[in-house]
Amino acid sequence: MESMPDFQPLYKQVYDVLVRRIAEGAWRPAEALPSEQALAAELKVSQGTVRKALDVLVSENLVQRHQGKGTYVAEHTQEHSLFRFFRLAVPGTDGERVIPESSDARCKRRVATAAECEKLHLPKAATVVEIKRVRSIDGVPAVIEISVVPLNLFPEIDNQDALPNTLYSLYQSVYGVNIVLAKEELSAILATRADEKDLGIKPGSPMLRIERVAISISGQRAELRISRCDTRHVVYAIDVS
Repeated sequence: MESMPDFQPLYKQVYDVLVRRIAEGAWRPAEALPSEQALAAELKVSQGTVRKALDVLVSENLVQRHQGKGTYVAEHTQEHSLFRFFRLAVPGTDGERVIPESSDARCKRRVATAAECEKLHLPKAATVVEIKRVRSIDGVPAVIEISVVPLNLFPEIDNQDALPNTLYSLYQSVYGVNIVLAKEELSAILATRADEKDLGIKPGSPMLRIERVAISISGQRAELRISRCDTRHVVYAIDVS
C-alpha cells in the first residue's frame, strides 16, 4: 500500500493518493476505478472514507459516477470540454452557451516571451508552439484565440493532421495531459487593425480579452490562451449563486 501522510484528514489522504495515480496514468480516461470496497481494502481505510474522497473527485470533475456501473476517470470529449470551459454566449439568450466553430489552425514554433515563461513556469527561452484560430458563432467570426503551449509537453502538436475543435480533448487523449482547472482574467480592450482583418470589427471598437492559464491534474501549467472577443456577437456568461 502507498504511504499516506498523517497530518491531513483521512479522506484527504485517500484523495491525494487517487489523484496521484490518475495523474501518473494508473487509470486512463474513461477507465473504471476499482470498487470502493477494493480501494478501502487496499488503503486500509473504511469504505465511507473512500466514498468521501471520491465525492470530492466527482465535484472537481476528475471522475464520473455511472449508476450501477462504477466510477470512471473523466474523459475530455469535445462536448464535455466545450461546455465545462467555454463561457461565451450569444447576447440576449439568458446566458445560454453556444458551441463555437474554429477555422484551420495556424501553428508556429518560437521562443517563449518572458511573460509567457512567467505565466507557464517555463525556463528562459523555452520553445513553445503558438496556435492561432478564429472561432465563429453561427458562421460569424467572433473570437480570435491564440494558445501557447510548451513544446516539451506537447511534442509535434504543430504537426497533427487536424486539431480538434477543443484542444483539451487532444491534450488528454494523445499526450495524457488532463486539464482540470482554468484560471481566467478578463479585461476590456479596443480592436486593432489585425482584429478588423480577422473579425471584421472596426478598429477602436470595444472588445473583451480573456487570458486563461490551463492547469493539469498534476499541477503543471499546460497552456496560456488569449481570446479577443467581439462583444457584438458574444458575451461572457456565468452563473453566480
